[in-house]
Amino acid sequence: MTKEKILVIEDEDPILMLLEDDLGMEGYEVATAQDGEQGLSMARGGDYNLVILDIMLPKKDGFEVCRELRGSGVNVPILMLTAKSQEIDKVLGLELGADDYMTKPFSPKELIARVRAILRRGKAPPQRIERYRFGNIDVDFKKFETKRGGRPVDLTAREYSLLRFLIEHRDGAVSRFAILEEVWGGEAEVFPRTVDTHVANLRRKLEEDPSNPCHIVGVRSVGYRFAD
Repeated sequence: MTKEKILVIEDEDPILMLLEDDLGMEGYEVATAQDGEQGLSMARGGDYNLVILDIMLPKKDGFEVCRELRGSGVNVPILMLTAKSQEIDKVLGLELGADDYMTKPFSPKELIARVRAILRRGKAPPQRIERYRFGNIDVDFKKFETKRGGRPVDLTAREYSLLRFLIEHRDGAVSRFAILEEVWGGEAEVFPRTVDTHVANLRRKLEEDPSNPCHIVGVRSVGYRFAD
């Protein structure tokens, strides 16, 4: 599965590094630029899935970058990022063709959620898997029935949702936050360690050796991936 590519155009080193690290941990391929002219050139010449664009930039500000991109027919989604909070700046950015807008300081978790939401727009929803077999496991998600070596295995509804999400995204790793958003639906008071607990329960029920799993595999600093 090809990684989605994000271009971050931001001149403040601490914010640029934060975005690069957080987006990288989410599994995105990140490119960076620190002034408007360089960012505009990269956005025009690169095959990016999203541009995160600061407004206050040297050489060419974010409004001008956005205007020139849209004027030249580049329709890549744009998330504008700025320290300004005035309503007129938000309106101007959106009128120029930006898809969303965030004001500094921002929550990294919220920014990642915005990024995922923007990237989901226009995509066809993944085809739901109704039944899946791997190893000696046979899972029927429609009937909520699971067998391991022909013997029934009792999974909770949450474990079915988690397993289905991992299987449907088996071409790559998924982060704990992505799992929380999809499987728990943003419930309050649910933390990334909750994912680890449910993964441990799935491994105990489905893996031949839960301490050395071959199907629900951990990916350091990211989350988990499913392997047949």
